[in-house]
Amino acid sequence: MTSNTPRLGMLTPSSNTALEPETYKLLHGTDAATAHFARVPVTRIALDGDSDSQFDLEPMLAAARQLADAKVDVIAWNGTSGSWLGIERDRALAAAITAETGIPATTSTLALLDACKAYGVTRLGLALPYTRDVCDQIVATYAKEGIECSLAEPFDEDDNEAFGRIPAADVARQIEQAAEGDTHAVTVLCTNVHGAGEADRLEQTLDIPVFDSVTVTLWKALELAGAAPRITGHGDLLRSGSLRALIQDTLTGLLAETGADRTTFRVDLPEHDLNVDITAGEALGTGVRSIRRDSSLDQRRLNTVEWLEENRRTLIQPHFNEAPNPPQALIDVYGVKAQMLAPVETGGAMTGWISVHSLSERAWTPTDTAAIEAAVTRIRTAL
Repeated sequence: MTSNTPRLGMLTPSSNTALEPETYKLLHGTDAATAHFARVPVTRIALDGDSDSQFDLEPMLAAARQLADAKVDVIAWNGTSGSWLGIERDRALAAAITAETGIPATTSTLALLDACKAYGVTRLGLALPYTRDVCDQIVATYAKEGIECSLAEPFDEDDNEAFGRIPAADVARQIEQAAEGDTHAVTVLCTNVHGAGEADRLEQTLDIPVFDSVTVTLWKALELAGAAPRITGHGDLLRSGSLRALIQDTLTGLLAETGADRTTFRVDLPEHDLNVDITAGEALGTGVRSIRRDSSLDQRRLNTVEWLEENRRTLIQPHFNEAPNPPQALIDVYGVKAQMLAPVETGGAMTGWISVHSLSERAWTPTDTAAIEAAVTRIRTAL
């Protein structure tokens, strides 16, 4: 460790026995950051005034001020209370911590939403230790954020200390149950549950991301501290989440700059489990159908992609009246009538490409082409 190593400040529920050792395990053997903890009185999770008052602002700010004395680079509320108290409560908490200390802040719940955005998750399996009424409230909270949740059978506990005694093997079985059906990812939604160690193994079995709350909070804290983690051995989020977040942010900006209907990025990057037949990211206009998980086409053999491979410059198509012709499914199924495609090269090879789609014929302007080329530069630099 050096004097420039980021310091992560974690606000910790007082009865939590899992998140500190789990965080240390995730950071072990890396020089990514050091973690520092301050405790806030929390012992019981329920839907009543006594439980809710544990998460009042002033105890949080008092603990945040203590962490600020250590000159930490970021402060995270390492608890999931916003998942049942409401997302706005956590947004207000993060803003208040930053106003009080001048330090960037986040929470476990906000970090999970950011992870879902980076991976395009709109259907989420939940592995939870809480009582059924708390679980139902969590499902309702995420529905308001556009995320449809399915529940594994919860452990039906309200004693926060008891959560940390649930065997990891039982947590693993709950994760597997939460992954049943058409889910895009599973989350272990509690920072006092030993789920972080199961993520990498289960992701390989289930073939979807597993977002453990401790891991998610660490990932976002590292992001805010400027560390952009690429830590292996603990699941895809710590390995690839920062890259995916940058891709998603770039595509969202490109969508706004061009006024297009859809932007996507496809890339062959085996070390991040990415291949061009499934998009690495997608941004959509209102009401536009997603293409993110459609793997029905051999992308490298498309006429337009072969043109990119040969010419290595942006393909501008205000309509589809001339070659190279796009796949008919792009027109018939997804309604695309004009597009721009730009190659992304690394090491002399065309690693991938950015697509900008319009659902109506349009003349792409120099401003549009400059925007896609700037997006190429940003993503190429990250790769």
